[in-house]
This record gives sequence, structure tokens and C-alpha cells, in this order.
Amino acid sequence: MPQSTDLLQGTLDLLILQTLALEPMHGWGVAQRIQQMSKDVLQIGQGSLYPALYRLEYRAWVRSEWRTSENNRRAKFYRLTQKGKKQLETELASWDRLSSAIASVLGRVTEASS
Repeated sequence: MPQSTDLLQGTLDLLILQTLALEPMHGWGVAQRIQQMSKDVLQIGQGSLYPALYRLEYRAWVRSEWRTSENNRRAKFYRLTQKGKKQLETELASWDRLSSAIASVLGRVTEASS
């Protein structure tokens, strides 16, 4: 059984925003893309994914519309808004600062600081 990896809420938001920056997709597609890009390390369950998508939509960082999916089913597709693109930039900068600080505490050198 694969080991579970818990994500902080802000980290999940960042991953979803980054995924949707590539192209609009439905929720299941977002989860699949994150899992694929993380080489199966990150697996986002529906109980985390959909509340996060609703939260991002409430904040106007994403917008949704009903469309037909690739397997001919009706699905809610999400896309990044202009406000969401700006938020993604902010979140990426925060992530860079945080990961650099953690690397410093752990005594590891990051690519950005070398």
C-alpha cells in the first residue's frame, strides 16, 4: 500500500492553481495530473480536492462551467481566472521563500541559493 502524503491546505491550492494554469480541466483530471506529475507520490482524494476547488472558485481564482468530458460524460471544468493567475504568482513566490527557509534549517542547499 502506498504511503499517504498529507498536504497543507495552501499547498493543495498551489498545486491545483499550477495544474489549471496548463489548461482547463475537470476535477478528476486535476487529481490525475497531480498524481502523474508527482510520479504517484501525491494522490488527492475527492474529500480534499472538491472542497479546495469550491474554495478557489469562491475566491474567484478559478471559474467553472459544465462541459462534455473526453469520455462523453457531463463534467464541471475549471479554469484559472486572471485573479487566479496573479494568485499563482504570489503562491509560487511564497513557496520559494518557504522551501528555501526549510532547506536552510535542514542544512541543505537548494538550486535557487547555489
